[in-house]
Amino acid sequence: MKPAANSKRPEKLSAINEVITLVEKSDYCFVLNYGNLTVSSFADLRKELAGAKSAVKVVKNSYLSRAAAKKGWDSMESVLVGPTAMITGDGDPAEVAKVLVNFLKKFEAASVKGAQLDKTMLSAEQVVSLSSLPPKDVLRSTLLGTMLAPATSLVRVLVAPLASVLYVLKAKEEKNESAA
Repeated sequence: MKPAANSKRPEKLSAINEVITLVEKSDYCFVLNYGNLTVSSFADLRKELAGAKSAVKVVKNSYLSRAAAKKGWDSMESVLVGPTAMITGDGDPAEVAKVLVNFLKKFEAASVKGAQLDKTMLSAEQVVSLSSLPPKDVLRSTLLGTMLAPATSLVRVLVAPLASVLYVLKAKEEKNESAA
């Protein structure tokens, strides 16, 4: 499948195909204004994102726009201005947002432009809010604990009368043994 392009240059088509493939395989796409980040800064960011099962790539806005349209993400046009890098992957988006926000605090010119999660476009402020959420596993365990709490309480209430009878019988048995 060939992407629509203004040129038939193979290197351009290859670059467009690479961006489309990355976006199609990804659960999310964070858009970053990389401003004055140096090559060594990008290397540090890549290392940090690798732990979150994500990768960063500098892209042309038109390539990312085509890839987003192909995946059905139509609202990305507002963030595709200026120098752009995209962060894609299949890890926990809250963890990726946390890595990005913490990393970019060191740089003035670099910033998060927004993100695309499924069919929802997030603003830069929403990405910062997402970074404050606990990881997905913690949220799941909290939800599971909340769902199991009523069942555990119900079992305790149902077992309490039987336990009381057993305590009375045990006390009666001990009293009879001490009397004998």
